[in-house]
Order: sequence, then structure tokens, then C-alpha cells
Amino acid sequence: MPIENLEEEGLAKNPNLELSQLRFLARTSPDPEIRQNCIDQLMQAVTKNSMAPFYTELCEELDLQIDPDLLSKLREANKTRFEELESELKEAEVSSGESEIREIYLQKSEYLCLIGDKEAAITAFRQTYEKTVPIGQKLDVVFHLIRMGLFYLDYDLAKRNIAKAKTLIEEGGDWDRRNRLKVYEAIYCMSIRNFLEAANNLLDTVSTFTSYELMPYPRFIWYTVICSLIALKRVVINKKVVKCPEILEVLHSNHQLSDYLMSLYNCDYAQFFKSLALLEGDMTADIYLSPHCRYLIREMRIIAYTQLLHSYQSLTIPYMGRAFGVTETFIDGELSTFISAGRLDCKIDKVGGVVETNWPDSKSKQYEEVIKKGDVLLNRLQKLRRVVNL
Repeated sequence: MPIENLEEEGLAKNPNLELSQLRFLARTSPDPEIRQNCIDQLMQAVTKNSMAPFYTELCEELDLQIDPDLLSKLREANKTRFEELESELKEAEVSSGESEIREIYLQKSEYLCLIGDKEAAITAFRQTYEKTVPIGQKLDVVFHLIRMGLFYLDYDLAKRNIAKAKTLIEEGGDWDRRNRLKVYEAIYCMSIRNFLEAANNLLDTVSTFTSYELMPYPRFIWYTVICSLIALKRVVINKKVVKCPEILEVLHSNHQLSDYLMSLYNCDYAQFFKSLALLEGDMTADIYLSPHCRYLIREMRIIAYTQLLHSYQSLTIPYMGRAFGVTETFIDGELSTFISAGRLDCKIDKVGGVVETNWPDSKSKQYEEVIKKGDVLLNRLQKLRRVVNL
């Protein structure tokens, strides 16, 4: 998928997930100028779309003073539109067929979603779904509900409707909607820290992406690279990320992301640590990745240490410090923490200033897992036996 503007291929931005991101930054950004800029953009959207319910929520969440005149104007606009829809519905019930009635229900649902009335919109979309027969149109309604779940970070709503969409896809969904669902599920999985599932779904749709209602294509690639690096093995990253022409096209204009990917792949650990530090700010500012930022940074450091240590039987601490562009004290502290947590299979010789690797072979690991699972099973059988004897 080329990176030129192809947003007409996406669905309508309703709800507009950009507003959700702006609201997140207005609440969490440490920079007062960024917060104010986000609030200004949110207020422009509120005024343009007469978003009375969203406006009241926004003021309460951001501790803003409600403008009574503006709120009255927004509610009046909402009331006028609802009266128009109600009039059209009554007329359609008398003189039109089921498809026309269903279309009016859909317009009402979309309008409630647009102005930010979450509960009313969910109810209206469910009513629309009940009046819908074609599977494609049913899926479009379900996609609306998934987007609402992502907009409000209501993961239960998103999860239930992703499951419903999968069922509908199996009943006869078309190719475009099947691919669209993969992107929706990827964002949901990423939000709940299932990066492996997210990476697989994102990579499956790199060349067929049309979900511009969720995000621009460069942002989609940004998520793809981040999820892939933390979840996939090096050989898979080489095949599906490093050598992917669509990803390389975007990386050509995003040097920060390119440095992050290629420095780890090319074993330039000092540059990787710098890129990781720069990327931390972007992840902190992202509504979906912010809750997982510390986890992502920690796991990526472990991946980098593991990648270097796997190549040697032993390394000196000064060498590792130089390789990662940090002090010996930092490396010593980091490795000690990860070794004691069981995340790195190595040990530190403090006298010799050497890190010695002791990677267990796969058969030993499998044997240990069998023994551990066997102990658990025996304990459960003993407990069951006591219950049966009673």
C-alpha cells in the first residue's frame, strides 16, 4: 500500500479516534502548550459537530468551565436533528420499505455516535443491527461498535463485537471486511498487551490496509514495527519487517523509527538505546501504548541484552558498557536486576568483571517444564482423591 492519501478507501471517521487521542493528551501531557492546543482542537470539533454530550464529558474530565450559552446552542442543534430523524422515520414507516426504515435507524445511530452520546448510540446501533439482513451491512454496524470501544477504551465492548464480527465473517464476509477486522483486532490486542497477536494481524494487512477510519497508514506502520520487534523472533522480523517494501517505504520518511528497527537488527546497541529513549516519549503520548510503555521499554532492553549475550560465552562488563553506550555501573545494575528476576540466563563474576552466559539447551528446558507440570498434576490428583474419599 503506497503512502499517498487513500483515505477515501476507509469508512467514515465516526467516532473520530483522533479526538480520543487529543483528549488523552489534553489530560496527560506535561506540556501546558500541548494541552491547550489539544483542548482548542477538541473545542473546534465540538462546535463543528454540535457534540453536546461529548462537551459535558470533556469539561468534567479536564476540569473546564462549561459555557452555558454554547451548551444550550449545541443541545438545540441536537434536538433539531433528532426531530428531523423522528419525522423521517414516521414517514418511512407509513410509505417506505424495511430498507428505508433501517437506513433512518442507522442515521440516528451514527448521529448519536458523532455527538458522543455513548450509551444511546450503543442502544441505537443494536436496534439497527436487528433490522439489518445483509451480512456486509451487519458487519459495518459491528465495526461501528468496535470503534466506539476503542474510542472510549471500553475493551469489553470491543472484545464482544470483535467476536461477533468473526462469526459474521465466517458466515460470508467479503475480503475487504475480513482484512479490516484484522486491523481492528490488532489495535484491540495491542491495547491489552497481546503484542504477538497484534503483530501477526498488522503484518497480515500491511499490503492491503484500508482502515483509514482508525489511523493514517504511517501510524499503522509505526504500530506494526513496535509490536513486531517485541513479539517476533529475529528471523521473522528479517523476512516480514526488514525486507517488507511497504514498511521500508514508510521508514524512508521516518528516520527515528528506521533507526529503532535497523539499529537492533544490525546489532548497533548504542544507537538502539538512543532510539529507544526517543521512542519512549512517543509511546507515552499514545493512548493505546502509554499504559504499557514501561513494560515495552524493559522488554526491549532485555531483548537487546539477550541478542548480544547469545553470541558469546562470556563478555566483560566494560565491553558491554561500551557496546550499549552506558556506564559499567548501569550495565551491572541492569543485568543484576534481570538475572535475579530470571529474565537473563547468565551470571556476573564480580571479581573478574565478566558476564558468563549459561543458556539451557531446549531439551533441558522441556524436561524441566514436564517435571513442573507433572508435579502440578500429581498435586491436583491427590487433592481430588481426598475429595472422593470423603
